[in-house]
Amino acid sequence: MPVVIVQGVKDPAVSEGLVFLEGRPGRRLRPYVTHLSAYTERYTRPLPRRQPPFAGAVMIFGFAEPLALDGPGAEAPQRLVSFAGGLHDTYVDTTMTGLAEGVQLDLTPLGARRLLGMPMSELANRVVSLAEALGPWAESAVERLAGAPDRQARLALLDELLTRRIHAAPEPDRRIRWAWGRLVATRGTIAVASLAEELGWSHRHLVSRFHDQIGLAPKAVAKVLRFEHAAARLRAGLPLADTAVRCGYYDQAHMNRDFRAMTGATPREVAAPRPASTAAAPG
Repeated sequence: MPVVIVQGVKDPAVSEGLVFLEGRPGRRLRPYVTHLSAYTERYTRPLPRRQPPFAGAVMIFGFAEPLALDGPGAEAPQRLVSFAGGLHDTYVDTTMTGLAEGVQLDLTPLGARRLLGMPMSELANRVVSLAEALGPWAESAVERLAGAPDRQARLALLDELLTRRIHAAPEPDRRIRWAWGRLVATRGTIAVASLAEELGWSHRHLVSRFHDQIGLAPKAVAKVLRFEHAAARLRAGLPLADTAVRCGYYDQAHMNRDFRAMTGATPREVAAPRPASTAAAPG
């Protein structure tokens, strides 16, 4: 089923800033892909961004200038045009100058596991070139996407390519899929011991299976999910103390430590409005 466009207008020229078109994955991709976006971005001066962790994996199919990546979630400073990042529990700093154009794909960890066919621990808290993650398929996909006539065509083509590749691979472990669903549904507040008990597994076996299928241990995954929930509440203007309690932190100090580890910033700083320079226009 082709991608369904849910945001965007006719393709305007980009002089400064970000123009993007978002797509809804086709039905067969929806269990695995959470977000598709085709974009063009141009800045005359370096634009730094801090990318906090989220409960998924990201892939960039890029066609223009490389993006500089650094910080604890990048292992070492590097410049990449097309790349993949697994599940992180810390941030990545990026800096772009000039023109960036491509398609961004966000996946669930299990979607990334099925697409890549590799243990997700190999991508945990790492960013690598798309060729390293996907082999020759990556170069072919980037070439075809770059040759598509517009953003809408790129989204439709990527939906087709992903559907074909993902469904040619083995399905994820259904027990880990269930455990992942429990963590997501409880926003990371379920006890890891309860997950192991419900599965009839030892803690060690549960951690081993999560490293293979998800990338991080269940406790680290829960930490990321709690952070996402807390950050969303704070950006909505909800109180710090109430957010700490509702998101499963022992107290505000616990929440502060987690936010510092994941973003290098305090909860108040994370909740602050983004600078106008990072604003994006649909198109």
